[in-house]
Amino acid sequence: MYKDYFGFKEEPFSIAPDPQFLFMSERHREALAHLIYGMKADSGFVLLTGEVGTGKTTVCRCLLGQIPERSEIAFILNPKLSVIELLATICDELKIVYPAAPVSVKLYVDLINRFLLDAHARGQQTILIIDEAQNLSSEVLEQIRLLTNLETDKHKLLQVIMLGQPELNRILERPEMRQLAQRVTARYHLEPLEREELEGYLSHRLAVAGVERPLFPPAAINKLYRLSGGVPRLINLLCDRALLGSYVKGENLVSTQTLKQAAEEVFGREGKPQSGGAGLVHWLYVVLLGLLLVVAVIFVAALWRLPPAQQDPVAEAREPVAKLDIPPAPGAAAQPLRWAAAEAVENSSLLAYQALFELWGIADIDLSRGARQQAEESGLELLTKRANLGRLQQLNRPAVVKIVDPEGENFYALLRELKDGSAGLVVAGDVYRMPISQLLRQWYGDFALLWQPPPNYERIIKPGDRSPLLPWLEQQMAQLTGRQARVDMPPELTGLLLDEIKAFQKAAGIDPDGIVGPYTLILLNTQVGSGRPTLRD
Repeated sequence: MYKDYFGFKEEPFSIAPDPQFLFMSERHREALAHLIYGMKADSGFVLLTGEVGTGKTTVCRCLLGQIPERSEIAFILNPKLSVIELLATICDELKIVYPAAPVSVKLYVDLINRFLLDAHARGQQTILIIDEAQNLSSEVLEQIRLLTNLETDKHKLLQVIMLGQPELNRILERPEMRQLAQRVTARYHLEPLEREELEGYLSHRLAVAGVERPLFPPAAINKLYRLSGGVPRLINLLCDRALLGSYVKGENLVSTQTLKQAAEEVFGREGKPQSGGAGLVHWLYVVLLGLLLVVAVIFVAALWRLPPAQQDPVAEAREPVAKLDIPPAPGAAAQPLRWAAAEAVENSSLLAYQALFELWGIADIDLSRGARQQAEESGLELLTKRANLGRLQQLNRPAVVKIVDPEGENFYALLRELKDGSAGLVVAGDVYRMPISQLLRQWYGDFALLWQPPPNYERIIKPGDRSPLLPWLEQQMAQLTGRQARVDMPPELTGLLLDEIKAFQKAAGIDPDGIVGPYTLILLNTQVGSGRPTLRD
C-alpha cells in the first residue's frame, strides 16, 4: 500500500530471506566467511547458530549464491522427521528414485551412497543444508553423521550445513553427540545488530528497494533499537508497520509516535508481544539483552570504584615486554596480506609461534617438540580454538592466526595488536598493519594463544566440584567485588563464590554457566593481572 507513496520498487522490510537485502554487518560477514570456509574445508559439518530472527537463513541463502555450479544441494526446511522420513526427503531433494513400496533404512542409505559416489565421479560436490536443526532428534543426527562416513582418501562425499537456534549447541554438547560434535569444522553464533549498525541496515534495505533518502530520523532509530534489540526480523516487522502508519497519516518521515503505534500493533496494546506467540520469544530476547547491559554497567561501575589491583600472585617474574612499534606497510590498506618472506612458507607456523613466545618474554625457546610442550615448560597454557574476532578481542591476548591469501595459500602470522580499526601482524619477523576488514577476509577464525594458569590449576571446575583452585578463586572474586576474602569457605564451588563467578561471566559476555575454564580464567587474569601482553590497550 505504501510502495507508490514512498517510491519503492518493492517492499523494503519483507521478512522473506531475500539475499539481495542482506546487510553485511561485521557479524554477518563473519558468519558467511565461516560457512564458506567450512564448505571449502570439505570435512563434514558446518554449524551456524543464532537467536530467532538474527538472519541465519538469509546468510545461508547468500551462501547458495557462492556455491560452485557443479554442486548438488538438498535443502531441508522441516527437520521434525523420523530417520526414514529424513532419508526419503534427502532422496526427493537430490531426485534419487526409490520404490513406491515401503523402503528400509538400508535401501535409502544404499541409494544415497550410490548417488554420492556417482556425483563425486562426475566432479560434483553434494551439500545437505538443514534449517531449524535444533529440532532434529538424536536418532536423526546420528543417521546424518553416518551418511558423512562415506569418503575418499582426500574428500568427504557429503557436506552438511546446519542452521539452528542456540539449543543446537547444547544438543551437540551431550556425551552421546561427541562423535558428531568432533566433526564440526566451522561454527559461528550470529548475534543481533549493534546500535551503530542499525542506520546502515535501514539505509541498505531502503536503497535496495529503490529509495535513497532517509525515512527514519535519529530519534526514531533510537526508539527502533530499544524496541527490537537489534534483531533483524523484529526490525523488519516494526519498520513495515511504521511505514504503513506514516502513509496513512500522510507523513514523509517515520516519527517516534508512529513507531510506538507500530509496536502496539505488532506486539499488542502495551507495545509488547502477546503471550504464546512467536513475538514473545523476540520480546523476551530484547528484555534479556537489556538486563545483561544493566548488569555489565553495574559491574564496570563497581570495578571503577575498586582500589588499584595488587600484583597477581600467579604472575611470573618476567620483565614486561615492550609493545612493538608497528609501522603501516606500504599499500597495506588496499592490498591483501601475502607471504613474501625469504623463509619457506612451510616454516610460517614455527616462526609465528617463535614470535608469540618471545612476546611473552620466554628466553629459551625450543619448538622441536611442539608449541604446547614449550608452553607447559614455560608455566603457560596453549589455547587453540576457532572463534570470531569479537571473542579474540574479548580474550585480549596476542594469537597465532592462519591467513589465507587470495590464491588460496595458507600461512601463519602473529596477530599482535588491534587498534583504531586496524590489525598489527608479525609475518616471519616483518611487521605489518592492515584494516580489520581486510583481516576478516583472510582469516576464518582459527587461532592459538598463550595464557597464564593460576597455581593448582588442573582441569575445568564445574559447579559443585572440589578443587585446590577454590581459595585462589575466592581471593580473585573478593578483590573484584571489594569484599573480604573468606577463610572458612565451602569446599565445593557453590553459594556466594559460584554466584559471583556467574555474574562475572555474564558481565564479561560469556556463558554464565559457573564453569571455570580457560575463558573465565583468562578474563580474570585480564581484570586483576599485569605484565602480560595484550591485543588492546
